[in-house]
Parts: sequence; C-alpha cells; structure tokens
Amino acid sequence: MARYHVIHETRYDYGSSVSLSHQMLHLVPRTSQWQNCLDYRLDVTPAPVWRKLGTDAFGNPVEWFAFYEPHEALHIRSEMHIEVHPHRIDTLSDSIAWDALAGRLTYRSGGHPDIDDLAAKRYLFESPHVRIKHELADYADDCFTPGRPVLEATAALMEKIFTEFEFDPEATTDTTPVLEVLKNKRGVCQDFAHLMIACLRAKGLPARYMSGYLLTHPPAGQPRMVGADASHAWVAVYAPGSGDGWIEFDPTNNLLPDTQHITIAWGRDFSDVSPLRGVILGGGGHEPEVAVTVTPLDDATADTP
Repeated sequence: MARYHVIHETRYDYGSSVSLSHQMLHLVPRTSQWQNCLDYRLDVTPAPVWRKLGTDAFGNPVEWFAFYEPHEALHIRSEMHIEVHPHRIDTLSDSIAWDALAGRLTYRSGGHPDIDDLAAKRYLFESPHVRIKHELADYADDCFTPGRPVLEATAALMEKIFTEFEFDPEATTDTTPVLEVLKNKRGVCQDFAHLMIACLRAKGLPARYMSGYLLTHPPAGQPRMVGADASHAWVAVYAPGSGDGWIEFDPTNNLLPDTQHITIAWGRDFSDVSPLRGVILGGGGHEPEVAVTVTPLDDATADTP
C-alpha cells in the first residue's frame, strides 16, 4: 500500500474582467476497490456564488461552480491524502482471447448481453478525441494475432507505442487529432492514451481513458520540487474474468499501473474528465498556470492527515 499527499493548483489571469463564469471540475479523487481518499479539500478564489458536488455519467465525483461577480483571476487549489493498494495482475496469458471478446461484444438482434458487457460497450465507440479508422486497426494488427489473450495483445500494443513514439510536449495540443499523432509519432501522455484507446476500439475492444497523477522521482540527491509534477493519462481495457474486469496500461512508461498511479476519474477520452472546463463572459487571452505536487507520505517532508 502507498499513501500520498497531493496538491493541484490552477490559476487563470484573464487580462480583463470576467463578468460571468460557470466551471466544472474533476479534481475530487475517485474511490475504487484499490483506492481510498483519506481527506480532501478544495479552495476557490474568488468564492463562487453557487457550488454543487455530484457525480457525472461515468460515476466520477464532479463539482460545479458559478461566479456572477466581476473578477480578473481564478485560483483553484485542491489538496488530498490518498491511499492506493496494489492491484496490478501478474499473469496476462490467462485472459480471454481478444477476438473471442470482440465477437462476444458485437451487436446481435434479439441477444441478451451480459450486464458487464453492456456497461463496457459505452467505451467501444468513437468519442470526441478518439476516432475509429482502419489505419488504427492496421497499426495494431501485428499485436492482435488470432486467438491471442487480450491482455497479452494489449501489452504488446503498449510496448509498441512506447518504443516507436517520442515524448515531445511541443509536438501537440489538447486538440491534435489521433491520426496526426499516429503519423508524426510524437506527443505526450494524453496523445499516447488516445492513440492506444483508438487502436483498441478499432479492434472491437472497449477501452477507457484514465486521468490522475503519477509519482515521479527527483534526480538522485535532489529534493522533490514543489509544483514539478503534472496530471497523467493512461488506459484501461475491458477484460472480463481478469482483476475487476478492467486492466490498466500506461503506454507513456510501458508498464502496468499499480500503487504509483493515483486515479482521479475515467471516461471515454480527455473531454469527459478534464480537470477544469467551463464558459466565461468577458476576459482576454489566457492560459492556465498549473502546478502539481505528489509527495509520498513516508517522505520526511510529507504532511499527514
């Protein structure tokens, strides 16, 4: 088990006055079989006129805010203590064959699908950032040979993306199409997650976008820097009979996530789980300043809940 103290700060300086703002936040950590939130606090400046906590269509905690007074800046600070239990599986070869699973999930008139299969199908189709094209299926073909266990095939796809693509934060934006990422073979964790999801869905397999944080390690002998971490994205593939039915893969780092990945939310793609999104009336050009700090609670400098 691992325990963490996480601080996520977002600041907007609008340049001119904003008279009205509605915002939706995915910053409350999700509780699951392997993760517990020990405590959580969210501070917002200026104070919102209206505030509501609820759940989105994917079961993620979400908060909504409204601001009706003029303001020129917005500062949001979330702070949490998280407990993450081991959940990485050791054997990939025991999973169902990928083509058998894809066939099982194919629509058949008059059929009576398993309830878990039916729930998984929401992650089987195109979404705003994920296209299903033959180029994506072709790219994954050598990983998905007939009869291969779905988790073995998915691990091979993860390794292929890790090997053939270069991490480059200057190569893409939040809206770069997945086919452009495939062509240029450069991007960041969000791009690699979208690409892997698109390949899996093109092969007829449900896959969801995982959003959260990843513990990073400072260079040897150097202290952990405040604000130096960032949000992270990875993938989960539907594999009934394995674990809890959804097994995670991190194509940016070529590993199966375990206690070093902290989950905030999951959805079809980034657009479902963006940490902060909304609409404003007024303001000028603005880009958010984001700082994330993930500290293991066994560090001497870590806070305790």
